[in-house]
Amino acid sequence: MEDVLEHYLANHYIHRSNWLRAAVLGANDGILSTASIAIGVSVASDLRVTVVLATLAGLVAGALSMAAGEYVSVSSQTDIENADIEREKVELEETPEVELQRLAEIYQSRGLKKETAMLVAKELTAHDALGAHIRDELGINEISQANPLQAAFASGTAFTAGGALPLLVTLFLPLSHMAYYLYGSAIVFLILLGILSARMGGSSISRAIWRITFWGTVAMGLTAFVGYVFGINI
Repeated sequence: MEDVLEHYLANHYIHRSNWLRAAVLGANDGILSTASIAIGVSVASDLRVTVVLATLAGLVAGALSMAAGEYVSVSSQTDIENADIEREKVELEETPEVELQRLAEIYQSRGLKKETAMLVAKELTAHDALGAHIRDELGINEISQANPLQAAFASGTAFTAGGALPLLVTLFLPLSHMAYYLYGSAIVFLILLGILSARMGGSSISRAIWRITFWGTVAMGLTAFVGYVFGINI
């Protein structure tokens, strides 16, 4: 059984979905939101210290917000999952025959004959009734089950790493045309992130690049427009 699981994990990517989603979201948001803030402020200010401080503040606030948001949202999902599992325990104790029939109907809907579905349901119930219902009725398994701390850490760390890149640009590149430097570097960073996430997730690289660069351009363009329209020398 362990060999089968190891083979599955080696040839598929779904087991990475929870932490990879949080990490990609965090890094993308770190690059995009921090670069957008820096672009908006750089368009409105001629002082490097103003741009750097605004970018740093956005980086710190964003990282903490992403980590806290992921923890709260994934914890809520975990609470729902645990509540459903507790309800399933009660139903198995109070109405085992109904639950057995429900399990058989699930297998039948997946293509098994009625007799075969009932036989499978009985054997799985005898082996681990709660586990069978958690997996096949509730759709919860070890791969998809939420992990709040893992998601919060991945998201917060990835945001910090992504946001540090635009911050370095504001520190070391010339202040003149800073908005263009920030936009160009952010697009490069986003493309690299798209390639990395696609390779780690086994998905289309070109689709990931197009999606991440298109929306990144829209976000940074709108922020620059706001900075230009409302800009004053800070």
